[in-house]
Amino acid sequence: MTTILKTNKLNKVYRLGGLFNRIRIDALDDVNLTIESDEPVIISIVGESGSGKTTLAKVLLRLVKPTSGSAHVYDRLIVGEGEKPSNREFFSSIQPIFQNPFEAFSSYRTVDAYLFETAVRVAKLSKTDAVDAMAEALRLVGLDYRDVRGKYPNQFSGGELQRVSVARALIPHPDIIIADEPVSMIDASLRMNVINLFLSLKEEFRRSFLYITHDLATAYYISDYIGVMYRGCIVEFGDARTILADPKHPYTQLLLDSIPEIGRKWDAERTAMSDIEAKEYQYTGCRFRNRCPISEDKCKAERPAATRTTDGRDIYCHFA
Repeated sequence: MTTILKTNKLNKVYRLGGLFNRIRIDALDDVNLTIESDEPVIISIVGESGSGKTTLAKVLLRLVKPTSGSAHVYDRLIVGEGEKPSNREFFSSIQPIFQNPFEAFSSYRTVDAYLFETAVRVAKLSKTDAVDAMAEALRLVGLDYRDVRGKYPNQFSGGELQRVSVARALIPHPDIIIADEPVSMIDASLRMNVINLFLSLKEEFRRSFLYITHDLATAYYISDYIGVMYRGCIVEFGDARTILADPKHPYTQLLLDSIPEIGRKWDAERTAMSDIEAKEYQYTGCRFRNRCPISEDKCKAERPAATRTTDGRDIYCHFA
């Protein structure tokens, strides 16, 4: 069984403010995830803004150094103490797709120049093989190299440019692609095109994905596993359909209640999400307790440990 992703007590602490009023923000707080499978999988990390989703992605992409803890991807240590792959080896096995494709490409440079650079520097291909690899990657995402060559980012739609981003990520044949809110900047009519592309890449070309999103609908549609985050903590993790069909943690229930349904009046007050409050990061107990309908005194004093349920999910709640 291959360990596709494993994080062990992964922490990232930020300190905000001046010398005398500095605030500690635990953007990641003892994040523990383990996914083992001999088949490629799509793992979704969901939660509202400020939950730590993007910080987790940046740590796994080695864009941000964690305060402590470790992470393994496909049985290889990528973060933490110990021997780790070089940057070239790392980016040949792990590739990113970022939220805004227009920020991923400079407006002063043609997009095929980025693809060529990835093929030559990361995949270590010759110039001739690099062009072939670019054309093949673009074909996989439904684009023709002849229509891309020599064009600048502003000559593409958001959906087309995001497909170019996916093609760029495919060129080194990575084991896993980390996609941070990859469809949030795309028109709603085009989002499912990209989501279905991820599914086909998983099923036909055996690529795993870590999908960072706040969109529970797309997470339900494509995910094999799902992790729900709140204020830097994992609150529920396991099989995606099991969790989203029958959520056990109060926060997961609140997230699902925030999705309007046909035939049900949407109670905005009941499901309203508060703004990020720095004090919640300081809680020694459960960070969700102030918004939790079943909170008790125990929740103030003790951080809930993971409870493993009979259906295989982990729930971080005293009353799971």
